[in-house]
Amino acid sequence: MKYIGLHEQQRRNNFRSILLLFLFPCLVVGLLFLFCYLLVIFSSDGQANINITQTAVDIFVEIAPYALIAVFIWFIIAYFANTSIINSATGSKPLERKENKRVYNLVENLCMSQGMKMPKVNVIEEDSLNAYASGINDRTYTVTLTRGIIDKLDDQELEGVIAHELSHIRNRDVRLLIVSIVFVGIFSMIAEIAMRSAIYSGNSRKSNDNKGNAVIIILIVLLAIIGYIFSLLMRFAISRKREYLADAGAAQMTKNPMALASALSKISADPEVEALNRDDIAQLFIDHPKKKEKNVFSGLVGLFATHPPIEKRIKILEQF
Repeated sequence: MKYIGLHEQQRRNNFRSILLLFLFPCLVVGLLFLFCYLLVIFSSDGQANINITQTAVDIFVEIAPYALIAVFIWFIIAYFANTSIINSATGSKPLERKENKRVYNLVENLCMSQGMKMPKVNVIEEDSLNAYASGINDRTYTVTLTRGIIDKLDDQELEGVIAHELSHIRNRDVRLLIVSIVFVGIFSMIAEIAMRSAIYSGNSRKSNDNKGNAVIIILIVLLAIIGYIFSLLMRFAISRKREYLADAGAAQMTKNPMALASALSKISADPEVEALNRDDIAQLFIDHPKKKEKNVFSGLVGLFATHPPIEKRIKILEQF
């Protein structure tokens, strides 16, 4: 894949971040109005004298500010708490410099060659091979490596992996991905809360009032699921190409594309990170950190994968 240039990648990712920040509130507003509209339809009991659209608009105007404020507060908290959230989800912790001078030397040399500030370095104490970059600014940028990738790759291969993650930071991929993770997390939480509420309402339903509440809960569940699916699609739209671009950036940075190709081959054999407890954070890793089971739906699932196939990435690196 042709390397398109640092400034162009940064410009595109900044634009996508702004677009995502704009589309998400639009999606929330659209689903909220659809909820109000369906609520009026289901609660009108066929009364001919009710203007469904106007009534839905009146309800929407009344509740929309509260819903948007709640989502905004949730986003701000999740956005600025992303470091602790990701560390907790992956089980990572700081990598001590005095015991890992080899890793720090590789990171520092690459950063100096690119005029970048040194990111933090974390480790996941697992024998598997994987890595990811995270953070939203120079203060929080972090490169995280599994213990297995440190121990099982030679210096050139590990340098290629680190360069790949530094490319994500330099290209501002990590900030864009964290925005998408926060948005998907919001809808995922709403869908889960709505589903639990629907189950609870179904178990305790004893009166007409409870029946009405159950209808509301079902509407919330349906709309939350729709919102979650759309937010996933927005994430997938920006997710896959960034890996090719980071591979190209690493090849340019190290002048050794075959070292990264060799590292990717080894990583693909054992990428699973057992400590990971959130699927939405999987997109940060250099390869998907969960086992990929092959079945009749593998081709369809591949269309929505967060990572391009390792084989294709290696073939592109071999063409440099």
